[in-house]
Amino acid sequence: MSTTYRAFEATGVHNLRLVEREPVDPAPGHVRLRVETCGVCHSDVLAVEGLRADPSSPIVPGHEIVGVIDAVGPGVTAWHPGDRVGVGFLNGHCGECEPCRRGDFVNCLDQGQTGTNVDGGYAEVTYARASGLVRIPDGMSAAEAAPLLCAGLTTFSALQQDSVRAGSLVAVQGIGGLGHLALQYARSLGFRVAAVARGKEKEPLARELGAHEYIDSSETDPGEALAGLGGASLVVATASSGASMTPLLRGLAPGGKLVVVGAAPDPLSVSTADLIFGTRSIVGSLTGSSIENEDNLGFSLAHGIRPAIERMPFERAMDAYERMLSGKARFRVVLDVNA
Repeated sequence: MSTTYRAFEATGVHNLRLVEREPVDPAPGHVRLRVETCGVCHSDVLAVEGLRADPSSPIVPGHEIVGVIDAVGPGVTAWHPGDRVGVGFLNGHCGECEPCRRGDFVNCLDQGQTGTNVDGGYAEVTYARASGLVRIPDGMSAAEAAPLLCAGLTTFSALQQDSVRAGSLVAVQGIGGLGHLALQYARSLGFRVAAVARGKEKEPLARELGAHEYIDSSETDPGEALAGLGGASLVVATASSGASMTPLLRGLAPGGKLVVVGAAPDPLSVSTADLIFGTRSIVGSLTGSSIENEDNLGFSLAHGIRPAIERMPFERAMDAYERMLSGKARFRVVLDVNA
């Protein structure tokens, strides 16, 4: 291994700086990996825009990482140098806190958030707790796997609510980085799929991705439209707008759920009657565990689910981030370290 590696550090607000770092041996229970690709996710704003506890402390953004292990720390026995792995938003559960002891690894109380409070993948080298590693299946490229580790897992997990049966009407709000994957998953899971987005021009793409029905929210109330289709057992809200999510609640069937995965700056406005009559609910869904991510990649490979990506070289990390932030990317930007 070379004596240094390159990494982009975020400090302050909207600032990425390319630096040289010296690699270190991985800590006990951790591995070191050579990064091949890293997806650029909207959640990277937490690091780059200083939306964290100490923005003056340098952090390497990026949490959709695919790479190859080149060293393992003491106590790591299930992973070896040369293994092809991924790391998502959750950097590895501790296995000892109360949520972990109850099997709730997503809500581990001692788990780093990759690229937010522990260094991520805008770098040639990164580190992760072994419990957070995801095996990348043969036949899946590093560039396609990267967005599936966060955007893919987030929507795949949100769609797997225990009350939703195959054949049920499921709606996906938004056809962006999350939504374009959610439509593919929903169709492959056997649901009757409705896409909700603004503008008629998005309908052909929505149907190509798996939608049976299309609702133009700029022309009609999406809640009324969903109710007219019989009501949705599940609505996955991916758009970063609380105001756009609010009317969706009225489109739920009795017992239906609105699952929020798009982080919005504005709140939802909820009528208590819309919840009480029909016993509807609103829930949040945060990604999934590392083994659930392996299930996600396996399902994606088996069903031909692929993200639409734009590759950019590692050296253009700030351009890639700005491209994502502009909303013009179709649909996920991926940094290619080896380009």
